[in-house]
Amino acid sequence: MAPDSTPTTELNLHTLQPAQPRTARKRVGRGLGSGKGRYSGRGIKGQKSRAGSHKLSAGFEGGQMPIDMRMPKQRGNTSADAMPIGPFRTYSQPVNLRDLERLFENGDTVNIESLVAKGLLKNTKADVKILGSGELTKKLAVTAHAFSASARDKITAAGGSATALKEPKDPRKKGKAKSKPVAEAESKATSDDAPATEDS
Repeated sequence: MAPDSTPTTELNLHTLQPAQPRTARKRVGRGLGSGKGRYSGRGIKGQKSRAGSHKLSAGFEGGQMPIDMRMPKQRGNTSADAMPIGPFRTYSQPVNLRDLERLFENGDTVNIESLVAKGLLKNTKADVKILGSGELTKKLAVTAHAFSASARDKITAAGGSATALKEPKDPRKKGKAKSKPVAEAESKATSDDAPATEDS
């Protein structure tokens, strides 16, 4: 067998070569005869012919007024509780008394989990408000985030109970409202600290 006649090169840092030949650098602006002269392959004018980044924002619509600026502006209070629309508004899932009358038995406990199990709610993340549409003849222990006045009256009239998970905020009142037991305790402490007056 004939010996291999392929010349061997000693492996050194100055003899390293890439496995594939590298693409030659594109030389632009070297005359019209080069094929990449004058406009250097960028075309005539326009955004992509300029220097810098050519990335556009996600809401760019080609120069016309974008959708977020075409929407009507909401005036007034922009707080989370007062916003009519938007990502900061919290929405309540309504549940009517007619649905409770139809799906629950006398003496049942109605809460977020049981409403999901009955198919009235998709998940337990939404706030639930019980509305008074329909009649209720069964005694139910209902627990929800909020109740309408008519729903609370009908539930208690049927012998049940209505327990709110959180007190609804009154937008007309500024500041944090104190619960009734806390207010009574503070008033009692104030009266105890007051100096006693002697009868004449």
